Amino acid sequence: MSSEAPSPRPRLLRWLLVTAGMLSVSLGFVGVFVPILPTTPFLLLAAACFLRSSDRLYHWLMSHRVFGPYLQNYREHRALTLRAKVITTVGIWVSIGYAVVFAAESVALRLALLVIACAVNAHILRLKTV
Repeated sequence: MSSEAPSPRPRLLRWLLVTAGMLSVSLGFVGVFVPILPTTPFLLLAAACFLRSSDRLYHWLMSHRVFGPYLQNYREHRALTLRAKVITTVGIWVSIGYAVVFAAESVALRLALLVIACAVNAHILRLKTV
């Protein structure tokens, strides 16, 4: 066995991972306000990218005032707070309801939006509550 430390990631790979992480954080942030855009997968992807590329960014994300506890609850317990569940559920149904009633013109699109809302809502409600 070799006692050498593992070689650092190549600079290009680190740059790509940091870029992907920042894009994922951005999409996760947008997902807070656009209920159909999933916040959690983007934040988990960002954490994975930062873990492999930047200790500073990983620690920033995991200790972030808003995203940190959310990520830790999801990662460790596969759970959300009751507040997060309520806000997410209300946001989904308000935005989808608006789209179905005022924006979507075809019946197929309305049905698709309702199916998506039901699926996302079912996933949220199946998570444990902390």
